[in-house]
Amino acid sequence: MILKNSTPNYLTRLLVTGVASGLLAFSSPALAQQSSTTSNEDPASLNNDTGAVDRLQQLIDETEATADTQARQQQTNPQQASTDNLDTDKITADSTAVDKQVDQEIATQNNTEEDAGQAVAGTALDIDEGSIKSIENKNGKIYTTTNLSSYARAVNSAVWSPNMRKNTAMTVKMQALLDWNHASPGPIDGGWGMNSIKALANFQTMRGLPATGKMDSATWTELTKNIDPKQPVLVEYTITKDDVKTTFAPTPSGSEAKSKVKGLYYQSIQEMFGERFHMDIRYLNKLNKGKRFVEGETITVINVGEPLKAKVNRVVANKADKTLYAYAGDKLVATYPTTVGSTATPSPTGTFKIVNKVKMPWYRSTVNKGTDKKQVFMLPPGPNNPVGVVWMGLSKPSYGIHGSPVPEGISRQASAGCVRLTNWDVLELYANIEKGATVELK
Repeated sequence: MILKNSTPNYLTRLLVTGVASGLLAFSSPALAQQSSTTSNEDPASLNNDTGAVDRLQQLIDETEATADTQARQQQTNPQQASTDNLDTDKITADSTAVDKQVDQEIATQNNTEEDAGQAVAGTALDIDEGSIKSIENKNGKIYTTTNLSSYARAVNSAVWSPNMRKNTAMTVKMQALLDWNHASPGPIDGGWGMNSIKALANFQTMRGLPATGKMDSATWTELTKNIDPKQPVLVEYTITKDDVKTTFAPTPSGSEAKSKVKGLYYQSIQEMFGERFHMDIRYLNKLNKGKRFVEGETITVINVGEPLKAKVNRVVANKADKTLYAYAGDKLVATYPTTVGSTATPSPTGTFKIVNKVKMPWYRSTVNKGTDKKQVFMLPPGPNNPVGVVWMGLSKPSYGIHGSPVPEGISRQASAGCVRLTNWDVLELYANIEKGATVELK
């Protein structure tokens, strides 16, 4: 059955026709002018050279130096300064190097994924909800911009214009703007990958523009229309006592080991901040090189936007697009990158209902299902629970929409037939979707 204003089919064509090989570029002539240095660099050599310089950190350092030089030029001769000086983004060519680490994390997650399971509501046990509150709540947290680095200031002041050259400052700002407009690009990382292109195309659909996945003047106008032009993308955040007092612990491997711990907490404060500020943890670390992440220390983070306020009564999870589309009536109000099933455990196709909503769920893990070695374990709540911090069960038993312990793997990792989002995206959906809402899996 095809519903009115159902999932746009442009992303299916985009992925199926082989355009995916170019998804790490901006695609638009105005934004895809890569330097010859970037295009000639061999990504394979970056993967194999374990002693290679960390390219992302070098990019930030280079941009810092370039921005400082530009500032001095503006003091002596404002006419000589140009935004082209910020064209130091080689993240596109180098993404294969950092992807190697993510691939390892995803492989580990998939290999230890329980054969089958079901999220269940918490009992009267003591459940630490500090992790989930750190994502949801900005109250009492102070953000400043007085001592931002040159790189951060370049991001905050970036303005798109036709024929501008591709640069990290513009990339990060576009990702943040998409996030603020509820067309989620997943973890913000300063690299223009598949999830960012999908988010841009989805935003264009939300605003009634041609869904090209390419930036243009009309799209930029819509992206910034309801945003204060002075609203910063990167801000300074001072780490609080409550932050450092949060419980952190390594995540055990295997269901039996996980069942023996009190909670599946964040493994580090950096992991917690990555989810709170919608950031790839590697980008967070590169922005804060040399920081110890201790109480009273000031770090640079993404300034997350205002939460979605909509009455979501229908969602469509498209397996080919790897996107979840949220509707208020017939209006598309939010989109999120997602993992929908896998080859081994495909998601069902059809229309279902949301029958329950659970925060900080336990997870009943069934290992070696269908054999005489079958075992069942109860895994405690936490952001590193197999279903993350939220479970929204469907009318088809054992299937649901839930979070993820590996946000960097969204759209890339497998799932046991369910719809998996980042923890922050699933919390936004949870806050707006109605019990009984329609869920179409297609």
